[in-house]
Amino acid sequence: MDKSKRLFLKSKKSFRRSLSPIQSGDRIDYKNMSLLYRFISQEGKILSRRVNRLTLKQQRLITIAIKQARILSSLPFVNVNSLPFVNNGKKKFEKSKSTSRTTTVLKKKKR
Repeated sequence: MDKSKRLFLKSKKSFRRSLSPIQSGDRIDYKNMSLLYRFISQEGKILSRRVNRLTLKQQRLITIAIKQARILSSLPFVNVNSLPFVNNGKKKFEKSKSTSRTTTVLKKKKR
């Protein structure tokens, strides 16, 4: 084989598909909270398909189930403990003491 032809050949890498995190017995349903919590981040966001290692059909079903659970208030829309301005029920930024402001009066220039 010519050296010029070898440049365009693809290397043969072994490809092994990773197993899906959803087993065949798991039902994708809004009532299955233990399953839904695996696909939600700390902030309460739905994780992407690439992170979840799900098929397209499974990701769609998970997304629909999470949204249904949020509407029925089984799942929170946002995890309150992860918000930056809330710290264990106390606000991180508290109102400071009121300061008196001085106003300056502009004097008109004499002509």
